[in-house]
Amino acid sequence: MKTRIVREGDYYVINIPESFIEEAGLDDEVEIRVIKSGVVAIGKAHDPRAGWREAAERLRATGEDRLI
Repeated sequence: MKTRIVREGDYYVINIPESFIEEAGLDDEVEIRVIKSGVVAIGKAHDPRAGWREAAERLRATGEDRLI
């Protein structure tokens, strides 16, 4: 698909069809990065603390959550 980049103030906007967003499973918050010159990747935003609760519960269950 071909689209245009539009300037809005200090930002640039790219119109992405809703079907693309749904197919990719994206939400309101995404991560964007440059892969190489001319290539930009947009993906799901990752929670840096994802899985911490479960890990803490496993440590507590085995008694490994005490201070040393």
